[in-house]
Amino acid sequence: MKLLLINPGSTSTKFGVWENGQPVFTETIRHESVFDDLPDLISQRPFREALILEALAGRGIDPASMDAVVGRGGLLHPLDGGVYEVNQDMIDDLSACRYGRHASNLGGIIAWGIAQKAGLKAYIADPVIVDELEEPARFSGYPGISRQSIFHALNQKAVARRYAREAGKSYTQLNLIVAHLGGGISIGAHSGGRVIDVNNALGGDGPFSPERAGGLPVFQILEICSSGQYSLEELKKRLVGQGGLYAYLGTADAVEVDRRIADGDQEAEAVLGAMAYQIAKEVGATAAVLSGQVDAVIITGGLAYDTWLVDRLTARVRFIAPVVVYPGEDELAALAQTVGDGLAGLLPIHQYRKE
Repeated sequence: MKLLLINPGSTSTKFGVWENGQPVFTETIRHESVFDDLPDLISQRPFREALILEALAGRGIDPASMDAVVGRGGLLHPLDGGVYEVNQDMIDDLSACRYGRHASNLGGIIAWGIAQKAGLKAYIADPVIVDELEEPARFSGYPGISRQSIFHALNQKAVARRYAREAGKSYTQLNLIVAHLGGGISIGAHSGGRVIDVNNALGGDGPFSPERAGGLPVFQILEICSSGQYSLEELKKRLVGQGGLYAYLGTADAVEVDRRIADGDQEAEAVLGAMAYQIAKEVGATAAVLSGQVDAVIITGGLAYDTWLVDRLTARVRFIAPVVVYPGEDELAALAQTVGDGLAGLLPIHQYRKE
C-alpha cells in the first residue's frame, strides 16, 4: 500500500510517500515570507500543491501510482476519532474556514486536489477537533461556557493504538492516560477506544507548557483583562505563544533550559520542575476520571525526549500504572498508520457531513 502524505504548517509544507507502513521519503519545504503576498489561506493552495507535484516529478513518482492521498485534518465541526474520506462537504467547510483558520485546513484541500487529478480518493485522520468527551467532562462550572475538546488527537490516538498492538490487545479494551508534551500539552483519558476527557490544549486548560500559560487563577486574569494594559489579541498572544517556559525564562527551547540547569541555573530548574509537577497533577486527575483503573501512562511528543523532565514526571505518576515513553510527534507516520489501518479494514472509514 502506497500513500502520499501531506502536512501543511504555517511556514512549511511537509510531505512524503509511505509504502506498507514504512517511509520511502519525506521532504519539508520552508516557505519563509513567500506568503506575505498571499494573506488568504486558501490562495496558498495552488502554490503548495505545485511544489509537492514538482518534488514528486523530480523523484520520478506519479501520484496516480499511489493507493490514496492523505492530508492532515483541519478545523471542522466536532467529530469522533478515526479516518474520514475527504468529500465536498469537508472541502466546503475547510475552504470557508467555517470553524477557524489554520494551515492544517490545507491538508484535506491539497490532498483532495491531487487525488482528483490522479483518480484517487483522499483522506484525513484524527483532526485536532476530535470530540469524544463524556457528558460530565463538558461542564465548566458556569452556564454558557462548555469545555471543548481540542488536543493532539492524531498523535495521542496513534500512540495509544501502537501501545495496544505491542501489548497484544485491542485499543478498545484498554484504559490509558496519554500525555502529549510539546509546545502545547494535552493529557487524555482513553477508555474503550475513545478520549472521554482531555484538557483543551489550545484554550487555556491544563499545565503550562513551553509556550502556553495553561490554567490560571480566574480573578487575577479578570483584573488583567480589565486593566486596559492589553488588547484581547495581545493578551491571547501572551498566554498562548509567549506563556509558560518562555514567559519565565525567555526561551521555549527545552534543550536550552536543560543546558541552563546543567550549568547550575536554579531558576531554570525550578520552572521546569514546576512544569513536571503540573503535568503530573493533571495525569493524577485523569486517573480519577478512569476510577484508578489505568493500564498504562503513555508519555509522547517532542518533550518526551527530555530525560530530565520525563524522569521527574515518571517518578510522580508511576504509582498509577506502568509508564511507557514514545518520544516524538511524527504526524506523517501517524497519518500513514491510521489511514493504512482504515484502508486495510482495521478501522472504519467515515463520511463527513456538514452541520
